[in-house]
Amino acid sequence: MCDTCGCNVTPANRHLLEGDGKLARTKEGREAVTVLKGLLTENDHQAAHNRAHFDRQGVLAINLMSSPGAGKTTLLEATIDALGKECGIAVIEGDLETENDAQRIRQKGIEALQITTGSACHLDAHMIHSALHQLDLSGIDLLFIENVGNLVCPASFDLGQHRNVTLLSVPEGDDKPAKYPVIFRAADLVLLTKSDLLRWLGDFSPERAEHHLRHLASDAPLLSLSATSGDNLDAWLGWLLDEMKRHRNELRGET
Repeated sequence: MCDTCGCNVTPANRHLLEGDGKLARTKEGREAVTVLKGLLTENDHQAAHNRAHFDRQGVLAINLMSSPGAGKTTLLEATIDALGKECGIAVIEGDLETENDAQRIRQKGIEALQITTGSACHLDAHMIHSALHQLDLSGIDLLFIENVGNLVCPASFDLGQHRNVTLLSVPEGDDKPAKYPVIFRAADLVLLTKSDLLRWLGDFSPERAEHHLRHLASDAPLLSLSATSGDNLDAWLGWLLDEMKRHRNELRGET
């Protein structure tokens, strides 16, 4: 959690703490604990509401998490190029400032909504809820939520997504799963991105990265790919199509 940097309070949930907000009044001597617990509870309630909305629309929502520069937007561009004619895709982009990433996605002909979080280093369920009022999900099969680049806070906040995908890029080093266990433990899939750089960065060992991941008792698949060169992109696309099918079966009550 974000006890140190204080980013539990975001522009989207601040109303709960101000004026007559639900969490504006707390018991004396327990303010910090009560507010933090209350914000998490309210976030989880909102996330459940978001997920129910996605389910009614038949949308699979995927939360993409990574450090800044790991290649989330480039991966989305390559995914849109490959699946854009086969699947309805929409994107929610999260960054502290600018609409740069959303503009890149829109240039692919895909609806993209930018959330600028200000000082908050993660998205939360209330932000996603607000975005859904501006996003038409009719005809959408896949909703990608590109979280703020950060290996700490995003994993602590349920957005209402169905799957978590964590990216680890080759330039970052193969020890990141050991250093940032929460975000990698939360992953349903880990993508080793920028694999085309392995020939130049020989100190990165995919085997060591997987060893650190398994040490977290994670059985999430680890796929190595390069969205720029297209190397092994089919494995990622196949995973997406399989998860879409699985999600539809779940909604129909099938196994």
